Amino acid sequence: MKKTDHKNQVPTSDPFEEYQHESDPTKRERSYAWYTAIGLQAVDGLETSDYLKETASKNIKGEISISEAQALIESYYKSDRKKDEVRTEEADIVASRIAPIIAEKGFTFSVAQYLSIHKRLFTGIYKHAGKIRDYNITKKEWVLDGDTVTYGNWQELRAMLDYDFAEEKAFQYNNLSMDEIIRHLARFISRLWQIHVFGEGNTRTTAVFFIKYLQSLGFDVTNDIFAKNAWYFRNAMVRANYNNLQKNVHETTEFLELFLRNLLLGENRPMQNRTMHISKAFKQDFEEVKQDSKSAKQDFDRLIAAGISVRSTNNILKLMKTFGFEKPFGRTDIANELGITKSPASELLSKLLAIEAVIPASTGRGKYRFNPEFFHR
Repeated sequence: MKKTDHKNQVPTSDPFEEYQHESDPTKRERSYAWYTAIGLQAVDGLETSDYLKETASKNIKGEISISEAQALIESYYKSDRKKDEVRTEEADIVASRIAPIIAEKGFTFSVAQYLSIHKRLFTGIYKHAGKIRDYNITKKEWVLDGDTVTYGNWQELRAMLDYDFAEEKAFQYNNLSMDEIIRHLARFISRLWQIHVFGEGNTRTTAVFFIKYLQSLGFDVTNDIFAKNAWYFRNAMVRANYNNLQKNVHETTEFLELFLRNLLLGENRPMQNRTMHISKAFKQDFEEVKQDSKSAKQDFDRLIAAGISVRSTNNILKLMKTFGFEKPFGRTDIANELGITKSPASELLSKLLAIEAVIPASTGRGKYRFNPEFFHR
């Protein structure tokens, strides 16, 4: 911003002063970046070490910079005694590289950026880091009963990438409803993932790129949806790209759209991997889950109508899922289940008593159970 000498009405500052170096991310941003980076390792069945989590915590608290945290992780695995921890090493190093990418502000929607993210994440881990694969692949999927998605033919990968990026870049989001935007985003990211341009590391690369793209579109995605539901995200993209007409299975983005509604709109719809399984047994379970979801929506509306805040309502629904109408619980049970202290647990219990959503249990003093008459009236 220009400063003005009010006496002479002449600008006195450097006209480029408004362009400032990017400062260190806030504690909230650092926490989200690390939490997501750690959670995304689950898409390949990986788990980070306690050392990674301790190092991340130091960065989140501001004790060390994100680059210092990354350097500590890299050096940690240079010792010979860590050679037997190859998969944990991959999880730690990739997580330490994802976090700064998510936290930084720079981003360009391009094929080059997509390839660059893969190279940044997997240099030193995969020989093909940042390179388009030159062979065809298959992968057995649990959600498909051991079948595989048909991935892009290696001879056409670059052309497919260029086409999808050009189509998305030209797409106009003007005058679209949020439902339409979410449906379109689900189709775009599922198509990009189906190309599977890399030999390994496709889902983590695609997820990081997608997060950056959503941020560039103005969405605030600093929540725990990716961190807690990384495997669901992957399975949803599998189902968006699989057809088996003999088994009456058709590709669908409905699961990916559900994921995006929770991510972008703050909805609290159940996301369970078993609902995406193609077998008849799992489909029957899915119908039961949809019915449970309808009931949860009614409970949600009833609590909101009773003057309970959205945050408290979501916590109450979590408690209902755990305790039901028969199992008694007290202040300590609430604190343990929600991961809060006893003071806010007492406050939440008081709210439930005030609207008669809970009643005293016969098991002893200080124990309550949910009141079916409140929820079923």
